[in-house]
Amino acid sequence: MSGFWREYAENRIALLALLVVAVLVGAALGAPWIAPQDPYDLAGLDLMDARRPPGHVGSGGYVHLLGTDAQGRDLFSAILYGLRISLQMGLVAGAVAMSIGALLGILAAQAGGWVETAIMRVVDLQLSFPAILLALVLVAVLGQGKTQLVIALVAAQYAYFARTAYGAASAERRKDYVEAAAATPLSTARIVLRHVLPNVMPPLIVVGTVQVANAISLEATLSFLGLGLPPTEPSLGMLIANGFQYMMSGRTWISVYPGIALIVLIIAINLVGDQLRDQTNPRLRR
Repeated sequence: MSGFWREYAENRIALLALLVVAVLVGAALGAPWIAPQDPYDLAGLDLMDARRPPGHVGSGGYVHLLGTDAQGRDLFSAILYGLRISLQMGLVAGAVAMSIGALLGILAAQAGGWVETAIMRVVDLQLSFPAILLALVLVAVLGQGKTQLVIALVAAQYAYFARTAYGAASAERRKDYVEAAAATPLSTARIVLRHVLPNVMPPLIVVGTVQVANAISLEATLSFLGLGLPPTEPSLGMLIANGFQYMMSGRTWISVYPGIALIVLIIAINLVGDQLRDQTNPRLRR
């Protein structure tokens, strides 16, 4: 781990991206203590503070650093809580999709035969559809809510993990250490869990990092279209959508600041994932 960290730290851009991710995650976790307002408390919102520019002193007696939106929410507070939702949706959906995809991919590689054919043809069919289209259909069918949104995100992403796990597990299955383990009286489950899975995890972690960013982007897209979370729990995508109609009237801060937060978060996670990919892929190492 020390050698891995030293190599990672050599890339200053990736190190800065990791720092940005850590700061954003810390700010999201500390939102209840950092944010001057609870944007989900509708009774605490004052419409007299609606659409106020950055620096405005509201009725609550504190300065709205980034201004307010059309409902009178403090944008700084709303962005912090929106980051919580975006990270929560991305991490939960990414973890569930990785678990399901890894299970299916390793099962297909280990079982072979008709099981492999059936699983991988379903995965190939899944990959042929755009993720946003599948997510839109599922959200329209299942309705709004965190659970429904996670199901839609998992269904749109598990195939990427399944394809990655299948390729890595197929390569590992033909190696000598797996054949040696199979020659001993070890169960198939023990061979998979103790020998194959640990060597399949590095590419899955890299794909997982990228897919977390994709899940955050997909959730923001669905929320922007009004198909994400309920309006009482505004995510970054919904905050951007709330200010879209005021862009031409000069109240650009309502959409711009949540958009900047979303872009910075996605770019930082992708940069971290790119560095992890470079370090775990021998062909890309210097």
